[in-house]
Amino acid sequence: MCGIIGYNGKENAIPIVIDGLKNLEYRGYDSSGIAYFHNDKIKIIKEKGRISELEKILDDDKSTLCIGHTRWATHGKPSRVNSHPHASGEITIVHNGIIENYASLKEDLISKGYKFLSETDTEVAAAMIDYLYKEEKNKLKVLEKLEDVLRGSYALLILFRDDKDTIYALRKGSPLIVAKSKTGNLVASDIPAILDYTKDYYLLDEGEIAIIGKKDIKFYREEKEIKKELLTFKFDIGSAKKEGYKHFMLKEIYEQPKVIKNYLEHYLNNMDLIPDLSLYEKIHIVACGSAYHAGLIGNYLFSEYGDIEASCFVASEYRYKKNFINDKTLVILISQSGETADTIASLRLAKESGAKTLGIVNVVGSTIARESDEVIYINAGCEIAVATTKAYTLQVLTLSLCAYKLGLIKGKIDKQLEKELKVSYKNLPKEIEEILKLDYKKYATKIAKSKNVFFIGRLLDYYICEEGSLKLKEISYIHSETYPAGELKHGTISLIEKNTPVIAVITDKKIAEKTISNIKETRARGAYTLVLKQKDIEISHDIYDDVIEIEELSDLVSSILTIVPLQMLAYYVADSLGYDIDKPRNLAKSVTVE
Repeated sequence: MCGIIGYNGKENAIPIVIDGLKNLEYRGYDSSGIAYFHNDKIKIIKEKGRISELEKILDDDKSTLCIGHTRWATHGKPSRVNSHPHASGEITIVHNGIIENYASLKEDLISKGYKFLSETDTEVAAAMIDYLYKEEKNKLKVLEKLEDVLRGSYALLILFRDDKDTIYALRKGSPLIVAKSKTGNLVASDIPAILDYTKDYYLLDEGEIAIIGKKDIKFYREEKEIKKELLTFKFDIGSAKKEGYKHFMLKEIYEQPKVIKNYLEHYLNNMDLIPDLSLYEKIHIVACGSAYHAGLIGNYLFSEYGDIEASCFVASEYRYKKNFINDKTLVILISQSGETADTIASLRLAKESGAKTLGIVNVVGSTIARESDEVIYINAGCEIAVATTKAYTLQVLTLSLCAYKLGLIKGKIDKQLEKELKVSYKNLPKEIEEILKLDYKKYATKIAKSKNVFFIGRLLDYYICEEGSLKLKEISYIHSETYPAGELKHGTISLIEKNTPVIAVITDKKIAEKTISNIKETRARGAYTLVLKQKDIEISHDIYDDVIEIEELSDLVSSILTIVPLQMLAYYVADSLGYDIDKPRNLAKSVTVE
């Protein structure tokens, strides 16, 4: 959520920061702003809306030090006054995260004579830093004190009016990276912001402070200087560029065959890299959003192939309920960014309860990766579009391989089945390439004008529908619901009227006839029915209006192939409506607040 970047060096920092903010637009935002030193004073320019609106009001100033921010509203509506940066006294800051105790701090600061212009928690943080600095007069000590004063999560870039040559940065809960380029030093909330200048960076750890000069970068913990490991972004910089595609989301959908092929070559040929899940009595999978939907599929596969008690939970619920976990429980945490706040909190809760933890993440060195007992990297590369596609499919594939290995260890997968499964894995990238060749626009036009869409399926197909429905909601803003097909007659079918789109998924032969009977019920009430099925499942032509057929693959693999048409369908519905697909309203790529 939100985006942060700062530059301090030899060049004009303002265009560098503006370009960095543009590279962070995928995170979701409603306003933007910058702050820089000009004539020995800190100048702030900010505006509601897209960065293009900010650019319209920029002056022709030059400065070698600048910080910038894209805001996603939490405290206070989107407006110029609520936009970052915020200033109070000697202090100017940009902030990602939420200060949970801002109300009580604000009340105390008002009693001390501070006045506030905005509704934000960030302005309160700026005032608190200013107050502490007036008392302490030692910048490092003031920043160290913040951890005891501010409750919540934050990544902060701070400018002191009496130090025009330095950016101060610290984090608690929200990620920050620091980097050195040929002309200066950078600090940002995510790697794409710096890739035009360098691929080498330092990951700021929890509770650490970075002091970023024009030449040097110094790191501190508990007022002592520390050394940091220099990391390198290993993916192609082109993965953060559109490369001719209309949207990042479409590009990332088309990247799936390649990233899946690379993933399988790495892990399927080196199964020792997949943890042994047979060491545990039960498995809990914890995640949010699309990662949760991946977890639902993993939960099914673990039970079917691994013969183990498995459950899947929404992270924001898991951390507040009684979970009955112990040292024989494995808690799997799934997060593309590795910085999802509720998932991190669940991870820490699991460890406190004695459970072992496995992180499935994309970002190397992220909080979940570092704090989990074991980690599997999905290696999806940069995923820029807010609505996940390739990261989701690789999360499902990771869980599939875990279930596959568990089945082998427990003897639930015999030699013949093992051979068949390997063929399914091997054929998966090719089958995705084939399914991408279909014309999805003709289906999209029949859905785009609808107010309501329903997805139905059973068991594994239902879990796939959950993700397909979310994709449609996220980027087209069409109300969409998912139901187990058998639940239709228990109330939901009353919502079906003429031309209501019903999208049915059928990949499980054992229960195909049951789902087909439910499709008939909707069609009898005038629904437009689009069926997504495996080719070997027979279905009468009078049951559907349109059909998309995919090749038969094992259910360890089929859910990855099946989701691709639903991703494409959502994309073309949203595109036909003219929406900003990569940056859907009100959404953020990385949810780093609870």
